[in-house]
Amino acid sequence: MEAIQQIIKSTKAYYCLECGKCTSVCPISRREPAYSPRLTVERAMWGEGEELLTDALLWSCLTCQHCSERCPSDVYYAEFIRDLRALARGAGEQGLCSHGEAIQTWMRMMASPDLKQNRLKWLDEDLKVCTLQQALRQAQEGPQDTANSDIVYFVGCLPYYDVLFTKIGAQGVEIAQSAVRVLNRLGIEPIILENERCCGHDLLWEGDVTNFRKLAELNVAMLQATGAKRIITACPECYRTLSVDYPEYVGSLGMEVVHISQLLAERLVGSWKLEVGSWKKVTYQDPCRLGRFMGVYEEPRQVISALGLELVEMNHSGKNALCCGTNCWTNCGAINKQIQVDRLREARATGAELLVTACAKCQIHFKCALDDARLDQEIGIEIRDLVTLVDAALAQEEGGSKA
Repeated sequence: MEAIQQIIKSTKAYYCLECGKCTSVCPISRREPAYSPRLTVERAMWGEGEELLTDALLWSCLTCQHCSERCPSDVYYAEFIRDLRALARGAGEQGLCSHGEAIQTWMRMMASPDLKQNRLKWLDEDLKVCTLQQALRQAQEGPQDTANSDIVYFVGCLPYYDVLFTKIGAQGVEIAQSAVRVLNRLGIEPIILENERCCGHDLLWEGDVTNFRKLAELNVAMLQATGAKRIITACPECYRTLSVDYPEYVGSLGMEVVHISQLLAERLVGSWKLEVGSWKKVTYQDPCRLGRFMGVYEEPRQVISALGLELVEMNHSGKNALCCGTNCWTNCGAINKQIQVDRLREARATGAELLVTACAKCQIHFKCALDDARLDQEIGIEIRDLVTLVDAALAQEEGGSKA
């Protein structure tokens, strides 16, 4: 099949040495012997590509890129899986979607150019933002003494997650509000897009390239219309998608994309001495997209240090960090829960009182595992997002009490 041969070539799969290092570190392979990155590549190389497209194991991969950190041949395995999934979807195959496919459904709804959303209800009155219309008006009026109106805050799906995950205490809206509040305290009144779409990350990585392109094209048009120079996002997947995938699939944004931890490290470290809450020791979960995909490891740790917290690392951290256990809201089962439980055990073993996340999905997946009362008693640990901690610390600095 010519399309599969092209995927093998573009992802450097033909360089595979069959050394098995990928399989030895794969979180799925260590719990499900039937799955093997090495064997998957080998099957494609030996002409079994079409059979792979109908194999349910194709949707098991977390695309966490842990295997690529070990690969001596620099095979792009995550992209290899992503592109095979696109072919499989074209042939009518798909993974088993979690949560009744509700999340994928709202993503595909947003791909309609005629959709009008009510996306700004999550904004509190104390949050200072600039709408697209205000930004365009300011641009027409010439230079203004406005508060960094050349910065867009790309919210992503954060406000939507709370609808599904209220029971487990998801912080989606709180993260979004904290991000804006922190930007305000840094003197930034970000542009917020009233009709912003999902970035499309999950659709792309589960093979729905058509709807991903639609979302990307709509977002690119809106973002470029702002005339802004910089995009800030609190979501690692939005960060990766806007930075890497949009230029590859629909063209460059012509704007710098920054994860909020990078901005906070740039603005806070060395300038602030903050304190937050009663925690002394904390540990940190490296999100796959922020860490292994984008190389952002130090900035979140610098921010944690600026908060006056002692960071104790888990056995697997940085490039070796374990994934939170599932990807694209697809194929989440007993094996995925075991991965989450193992990671939470690592977190508890550090003696930390708090697990800090920098990805809403990591937080949701861990809290979902802890929704089991028995497990919560054994390995329960408080979980908070990094930007909400910064928000609380800055509030305390100003005499508030948000911790």
